[in-house]
Amino acid sequence: MRVGNRVPHVLQRITIESPGRYFTAGPEGCVHSMNRLRCLGVSALLSLLITGCGGGGGGGGDSSPPTAAPIPTPQAPPASDIFETPESVTRFLASASFGARGAEVDDLIGTSASDWFTRQLSAPASYTLPLMADYLAAATEESQEAFFRYVVSSVTFWRIATEGPDQLRQRMAFALSQILVLSDSNSDLILDQPQAMGYYRDILTEHALGNFRDLLDAVTYSPAMAYYLTYLGNLPADPDTGRQPDENYAREIMQLFTIGLVELNDDGSPVFGADGEAIETYRSTDIDGLARVFTGMDIDSDNYWEDPESLARPLYIDEYRHSQREKRFLDTVIPADTPGPESVRIALDALFDHPNVGPFIGRQLIQRFTTSDPDPDYVERVATAFNNGEYFLPNEERVGTGQRGDLAATLAAVLFDDDARRANALADEQFGKPREPVLRLLQWARAFDVDGSSPELTPILYDTSASDALAQHPYRSRSVFNFYRPGYVAPGTESGARGMTVPELQIVNASSTPGYVNFMTYFVFRDQRRGDSIDFLNEYFAGSELGVNLEARASASFVPDYSQERSLAEDPQALVAHLNTLLAHGALEDGTRDNMVSLLDEIPLERQDWQAEGDDGRDLRVYFAVLMTMTAPEYLVQQ
Repeated sequence: MRVGNRVPHVLQRITIESPGRYFTAGPEGCVHSMNRLRCLGVSALLSLLITGCGGGGGGGGDSSPPTAAPIPTPQAPPASDIFETPESVTRFLASASFGARGAEVDDLIGTSASDWFTRQLSAPASYTLPLMADYLAAATEESQEAFFRYVVSSVTFWRIATEGPDQLRQRMAFALSQILVLSDSNSDLILDQPQAMGYYRDILTEHALGNFRDLLDAVTYSPAMAYYLTYLGNLPADPDTGRQPDENYAREIMQLFTIGLVELNDDGSPVFGADGEAIETYRSTDIDGLARVFTGMDIDSDNYWEDPESLARPLYIDEYRHSQREKRFLDTVIPADTPGPESVRIALDALFDHPNVGPFIGRQLIQRFTTSDPDPDYVERVATAFNNGEYFLPNEERVGTGQRGDLAATLAAVLFDDDARRANALADEQFGKPREPVLRLLQWARAFDVDGSSPELTPILYDTSASDALAQHPYRSRSVFNFYRPGYVAPGTESGARGMTVPELQIVNASSTPGYVNFMTYFVFRDQRRGDSIDFLNEYFAGSELGVNLEARASASFVPDYSQERSLAEDPQALVAHLNTLLAHGALEDGTRDNMVSLLDEIPLERQDWQAEGDDGRDLRVYFAVLMTMTAPEYLVQQ
C-alpha cells in the first residue's frame, strides 16, 4: 500500500482526513489527564505533520477513484533468509510476533529468519489459566468479586502478549481468535466466570502451531464456545412440541470457522456454476442435519455458575439428550443411533476434509499477518501448505508433520512467501495492511521494554474497545463476526474502488482515529507515572498481595524505557532515524522525516514549568517523536 507525500490509498479518506480536522480544531478531545499546553502541542505538531504528508484534504482535491487497472508488480527473486538490516528484523517481527524488543534487534542482524522461526516453534507456551490462578490466590475475597471476575481476562492477555517468550505462538493464537471468534462482550457467563475464557484462550495457545482438526475438536468441546453460540444443553427435536435443535453453532462452524458461504478454488476465488452464480457451500437442510450433531453437549457440573473449574474442562455428551436421528449434511450421512462423540467426530472430519478449508482459513491468516488483499497465487501457496501439511523454509528446513491442516506449516507459508518477503513488496501499493490498534499498542510496549508484569495496575487497559480508545479489545468483538469481516470492501475509498478487501477499515472512522491518538498519548507521554488511579486501585487491591507497594508499582506499570531515545534527543535527525527503524521498519519517507526533524528542533531542551518532575526538553522531544511516528501514514500501514 503506497505511502509517502501522498496518503496511503486505503487510509486516505478516513484515517488522515479525520485527524487533520480533529487536531486543528483544538485540544478539547485530548486525553483528560494531559496538560492543556501539551494538548496544544500535540494539536500543532500533528496538524503540521499531517499537512506535510498530504493529508487534511482527504484526496488532494480529486476524489474520483482511479479507473485504470493497477500496474502488475514485476517478479523479483526470493527474499534473503538473513536479517541483513535492522529494518528487515523489525519488519519481519512486526508480522511474526507482537513486535521486536529494542534490545533484540542488533542481536538478530546477520542471523537467519528461518532459525528464529524454528526456535519459536519449540518455545515454551504461555498459558492463561495458571496466571489467572495466581491472580485469584493473591486477591482478597472483595477484590475477587470486583477485579478477578471482570478484569483478569484482559490483564492476563496484556501480560502474556508483552512478556511471553512464545511470541510466534501467541501471535498465531490472537489471529485465530479473530477467525474462531469467542467474545466476552455482552456475555454474562464468560465475563463473570473468566476461567471459561481462560480455558478457551489456552485451547488456541495449545493448538496454534498444531493441527487445525485438533483445534476444531477442542473449540467444539469448549464450554465458553457452547455458551456463546448457544448449543450448551442443546436438545434434540421433539415432534410433540415442535422443538428443533439450536442451529447457531451448526451455521457458524460452516460459515465462519471452516468452509465459508461459497465453493472456493485453491486460490480463494469463487467457483461459479453454469448460471454464472457462485456455488453455495450449504443450504438450510445442511444446517438442520448438522444441528442434530451438536445436541446433548453440556458442562460436567450440577451448577457451573457456582463451579467455575468446570468451565475449564471439555464438555461431555449426554446420550439421553443427544439426537438419535439420522444426520445428513454436505454429502455426509451419520446413521441413526450413532453415539454422540462419534457423531461429532464424523461431522468435524467432514468439515475439515472439505476442500474449502485450506483457502478459506489460509486467506484469513494472510490478512491477519501480512496483507489485507492477498493475490490469488499467494493464497494458493498457503492453501497448498495447509493441504500438504508441510512447508520448506528458505534454509530448506521442513516445517510440518505432513498431515493436512498443519498450522505451523501454514503459518510458515504465510510469513515466508515471496509476496510477503521480497523487497519490491514495499513498493506495491496494493500490498500491506492497516495495523490493528491492539498490535500498535503491543509493538510500542515491546519496542520500549515496558514493565508488563502488572497490567492490572493500569486501569486504562481493562477495556480498550471504545472508539475513544483503540476501538478494539482482545477477545471482545461485538459479535461472532469479529471486529471486521474478512471480505469487507470500504465504501468511498480508493481501495474500495479497486475492489480490495481491507477488513481493518471497518473500525476506522472519525471517532476511532483521534481516539487512538489520544489513547497512545497517555502511554507515550508516560502519564502512568503520575499515579492518578491510586485511589481507584486501592478499592480493588488494598489488603491483598496485589496491593503491596501499590503506588510505586502502579507508577512503573506499562511505562516505557526511553533511555536510548533520550540519548539521541539533541540530534533530532538521529532520533527520527532510530524510530523510523524501530517502529516503522524504515518506511517513513523523506518529507515525513524532514517535517518531524523540523518540528522537534523547535522544542527547547530546557525543562518547561508544566513538565512532570524529572522531565526536560529531551524527554518532550522523545515523546513527540514517538507519537508522530506512530500516527504517520507510513506507520499506520504495515508492509
